[in-house]
Amino acid sequence: MTALGDLLIARIARTGPITVADFMADCLMHPDHGYYATRDPFGREGDFTTAPEISQMFGELIGLSLAQSWLDQGAPVRCLLVELGPGRGTLMADVLRATRAVPGFHAALEVHFVETSPVLREAQAQAVPHAQWHEHVDALPDAPLFLIANEFFDALPVRQFIRDGGGWRERMVGATEDALLWGLSASAPLALLAHRIADTKDGDFVEICPALPSIVRTVADRINAYGGTALIVDYGDWQSQGDTMKALAGHQTTGPLSAPGEADLTAHVDFAEITRHCAPAKFSRLTPQGVFLERLGITQRAQTLAKHLSGQKLEAHIKAHRRLTHPAEMGDLFKVLSIYPHTASPPPGLEP
Repeated sequence: MTALGDLLIARIARTGPITVADFMADCLMHPDHGYYATRDPFGREGDFTTAPEISQMFGELIGLSLAQSWLDQGAPVRCLLVELGPGRGTLMADVLRATRAVPGFHAALEVHFVETSPVLREAQAQAVPHAQWHEHVDALPDAPLFLIANEFFDALPVRQFIRDGGGWRERMVGATEDALLWGLSASAPLALLAHRIADTKDGDFVEICPALPSIVRTVADRINAYGGTALIVDYGDWQSQGDTMKALAGHQTTGPLSAPGEADLTAHVDFAEITRHCAPAKFSRLTPQGVFLERLGITQRAQTLAKHLSGQKLEAHIKAHRRLTHPAEMGDLFKVLSIYPHTASPPPGLEP
């Protein structure tokens, strides 16, 4: 058992079983033993690879979509360019490089990161030296908000429930003297899942993310009040269905309870739940990542870049384009949703 696992076993022995959300929160962000608090998890040497690490094209097209949205909303003279959970800062660096030629955009923007990991903040400072950092999204200044959340919501802790008649049993994490194990609470009605009774049956798994409503409302309210847009890119679907929590270490899946603090834990994003907290701001149609990138011209960009490549570099470039767009890879698994003011239109690549 890991050092964090021993602490969790001792905690459970004192106070009883904990929710899956509490377990995930400790595994990811415990100050001494949490996964994100103690390492850089990205890339070939880490445990997983995100779209910005696969190809510069992803960040370039995200940036151009946001810059066009800025122009469409009247090119405000001050705006915030924000990323939630910005990893190494790779995506933001690509966004800034691709939008340098947009007249007035860089003069208007301030770059802000919402990041809690001290290890990742160091990497982000190397990639984007002039950024400002915040612990929470509600600490951002009041201004038009052009925001990116790429693989951010999937890393937020979730609670898990199993339908039991007209009620729900919550999945819990318990412990023996030397191991963690799954358990279930007693069955009870649950107001926050009342809207899921109609589309579930006995035995169905449903996940909810306790932190999501507050974050979405903060972002949506600011965008509706001051202008801007949010691009949310993540894996998941319209509604949560099933046990989607996954542990990843060394690019391989592992048991979520087997090595607390040593593996990344994620869960699929419930995009319908995001839209429930947007009003009075509007949201776009949920769109597969591959479709979104093709609408923005990724194939044309890939062809342009390919002219200067050969051999293994060209093969890697072709593979990266496929990985980002093909339905059998990230193209369908990942979805894109935007939030924008009720007086505006969605950014390029998305539909109302």
